[in-house]
Amino acid sequence: MSNILELVNVTKTYKTTAVVDDISFSVKQGEIFGLLGPNGAGKSTTISMATGVLKPTGGRILLDGQDLRADLNRSKRLIGYVPQDLALYPTLSARDNLEFFGRIYGLSGRDLANRIYDVLEIVQLTDRANDAVGHFSGGMKRRVNLAAGLLHSPRLLFLDEPTVGVDPQSRNAIFESLEVLNREGMSIVYTTHYMEEAERLCARVAIVDHGKVIAMDTPANLIQRLGDGVIRLELQDANVAGLDQAIGQLDSVKQVTRRGNQLEIQSHRFEQTIIDAMQVVTRLNSRVTGMNLMEASLETVFLNLTGRSIRE
Repeated sequence: MSNILELVNVTKTYKTTAVVDDISFSVKQGEIFGLLGPNGAGKSTTISMATGVLKPTGGRILLDGQDLRADLNRSKRLIGYVPQDLALYPTLSARDNLEFFGRIYGLSGRDLANRIYDVLEIVQLTDRANDAVGHFSGGMKRRVNLAAGLLHSPRLLFLDEPTVGVDPQSRNAIFESLEVLNREGMSIVYTTHYMEEAERLCARVAIVDHGKVIAMDTPANLIQRLGDGVIRLELQDANVAGLDQAIGQLDSVKQVTRRGNQLEIQSHRFEQTIIDAMQVVTRLNSRVTGMNLMEASLETVFLNLTGRSIRE
C-alpha cells in the first residue's frame, strides 16, 4: 500500500529551540493515523508543517509522492483541515456557512449545492441545514466544522481534536462519519486527547513527546508490549542501592522505570510481580507507601512512555 503522506527527518526550530526534532512517519493510503502527545509535544507544529501552513527548518514532507511545498496549490486541493477552534459564522445557517467556504474552495452552482447536500448527509445534519449555527449545540457545531473540511473532497483529512467538549450523541455521529469516509478510501490524520478514540479509530498511532516520535505501531501491538500492565510503586526511599535492578530481574517483570520516588514496573503477571516486588523492597530495607495498578491500555502505554497525562 502506497503512502499518501511522508515526513522524513522533519525539524522546526525557533531560535535555538527545536519544537519538532527529526520526526519521521508515514500515512498509508486509506489509513486513519493517530498523532498523540501531551500539550507542548509538537503535534500542532507538525500538523502545521504537514498542511503547508509552516515551512520546516529541515527535512522533507511528501504528499502523494511529491514535495508538499513544490506546488502548494496542488497540495491544498488534496488536503482537508478541521481545526480544534470552530471556524463558523453563528448568524448564518449551516447551509450558508458551507456555501461560503465552498466558494473559497472555488466551488459554485450545482456542484456546490450537491456537495453541500453530500457533506451534510455525512455529518447527519440534513434536517438542520437551514438553522442558524449559533443555536446549535457544541457537538453539532463541530459536525458543521467537519463538513466544511470535506467540501472539496480531500484525499487526506487532518482532524485536530474534533470531539473536544461534544455530547455523546455528536461524538458517535462524528465517529460514524469518519468510519464511512475511511471505508470510501479517505486517509485521515487524527489527533486526540482521548485514548479510547484512538483505539477505536486508528490503524496505527505515533506518540510524540518533546518534538520526537517515541513510539509508533498499531494500538494493539503497543498495548501488548505492556503485558498485563504497569504497577506503580510509591516508595519511602526509592534510592536504595540495587532496588531497580533486583526488581527488574524478576521473572514476571519486563521493564522498570524510576520516576522520583516511584517505580513503574511493566509486568507480565500482576499478582506474581506484586508478591515478588514487595519481598525485594522489604529485603532491601525500603517501604511501599502507595501502589497503583494500571491494566494494559493505550492510556497506560502513553503514561508509561511519557510519564505524564496527555493534557499536561
